[in-house]
Amino acid sequence: MNAGRLDRLALFASVAALAALQLWLRPLLPVDETRYLAVAWEMWWRGDFLLPWLNGEPYSHKPPLLFWLIHALWALFGVSGLAARLLPVFFSLVALWAAARLAQRLWPEQGSAIGVLVPWLLLGGVFWNNFFSLLQFDLLLVLAALLAWHGLLTALRAPLGGWPLVALGIGLGVLAKGPVILVPVLPALLLAPWWAVPRPMGGWPRWYLGGLLALAGGAAIALAWAVPAGLAGGDAYRQAILWGQSAGRVLDSFAHRSPWWSYLLWLPLMWLPWLLWPQLWRAARGVRVGEPGTRFCLAVLVPALLVFSLISGKQGKYLLPLFPLIAALLAHWLVTAEREGQRYRAAFVAVFLLPSGALLALLPWLPAGPEWLTRVQPLWGLALLAWGGLFLFLRLPLAALVRAAALGALLWSAVVTLALVEPARPAYDLAAVSRSLSALQAEGRAVAWLGKYHGQFHFFGRLRQRIEPLEARGRLQAWLEANPDGYLLVNYKTSRPEIPTDLRLQPYRGGSLVLWPAARLRAQPHWVDALPGNA
Repeated sequence: MNAGRLDRLALFASVAALAALQLWLRPLLPVDETRYLAVAWEMWWRGDFLLPWLNGEPYSHKPPLLFWLIHALWALFGVSGLAARLLPVFFSLVALWAAARLAQRLWPEQGSAIGVLVPWLLLGGVFWNNFFSLLQFDLLLVLAALLAWHGLLTALRAPLGGWPLVALGIGLGVLAKGPVILVPVLPALLLAPWWAVPRPMGGWPRWYLGGLLALAGGAAIALAWAVPAGLAGGDAYRQAILWGQSAGRVLDSFAHRSPWWSYLLWLPLMWLPWLLWPQLWRAARGVRVGEPGTRFCLAVLVPALLVFSLISGKQGKYLLPLFPLIAALLAHWLVTAEREGQRYRAAFVAVFLLPSGALLALLPWLPAGPEWLTRVQPLWGLALLAWGGLFLFLRLPLAALVRAAALGALLWSAVVTLALVEPARPAYDLAAVSRSLSALQAEGRAVAWLGKYHGQFHFFGRLRQRIEPLEARGRLQAWLEANPDGYLLVNYKTSRPEIPTDLRLQPYRGGSLVLWPAARLRAQPHWVDALPGNA
């Protein structure tokens, strides 16, 4: 078995192992993952694959591509949360491969040397390896951006082969998460005279004409869904998908507001542990901005980071489409410095292995914790300590060193998952309460939720009826009177031990869920007065 095949096997095994651990220990997280599965479920049972639905209403906050892919898996394997959760793992594997190929195309002279590093740099970063199994839209956007970038590079020499890929990437990106796909793609297209060497076939007029046609093709792909969906969803839905979820978010984000400089603080943290590597910073000193590959990356990263910073709403995951290019730059710096004589020490790997080993060795003797801690074998930790100690003295080739460091970071991720996620699982697993709601609705009882409802219970309970959201407290009394045999689900955001113990209680995100019979609240008004004001 050659070295390249062995590396790919190690990468696949690492992704599979981490995915298995996360999928086994981590429940679907409210409110995002549970909401997206709820939308997919409601589209599925309605048989409506044009219009996303949530709790009996058209859902305008996200386009349908992820939901369609979930439906495709359900058609093959049946409706299950596991089938849906395998999608982001698959997306991550494809993205790792596509990012490696992109780096090789940007710096062809570095060949496989750079291609080997890029996937491990991505997977070893704390943000990527803790995000890649989440059922979100962002990895789809990463894949769409990678497809469009590959198309731009192809269009330099083969316009007929490249521009359709750009159009497809833009169209799929819009169907994945909206017009935000233009943020990482459009700068590379417009700034091509700065990075493209040699000039494209037919010169720059033909290049920009091809780009315009690609944009039109991407728009056509998106409008093939948006137009009939807008007609079917009505005026409010049409306004939301054509304005509210695109330009509306840019001008005035409704959530996740942060100062413009937030990403400058977050981005270094998202690229730990690599940015703690002193030799990486020494390698960066040799960067040559005049190189086409470096210019391509900067042509995307600088404008995109500026645009994302100016948008009022900010989350770390919004930067995920930029990660393949950041990884490509880091890999290029490392390979260039190695070929210019820089030697890399393996002591960096020990930073991860030694603390991990010490933690595993001490876990069984911690004074408190979940029962499973007692089953941790101290020998695991001692073996890691011994192995990590070896790296203090070893000198490894660059590829082996990066791979070992990435595996150390993955081990850290696994330890955190075991130490933090497993004990917190009961407070995030909504399967039991969802089944209770399903049983109540099967009896013909109305169910309401105090506050804004995000679909947390629809998939687990396979609900086909609406849960009434009571966002305004003024509606509560009217609902109680209209539904004397109904039930009100309440989220107490802090623990409330004084609540009667005979009610159905479940820990939930630092507080508790309580299922109140409407008749009991009407008979005991003091409990109504004690309900949280904003659930």
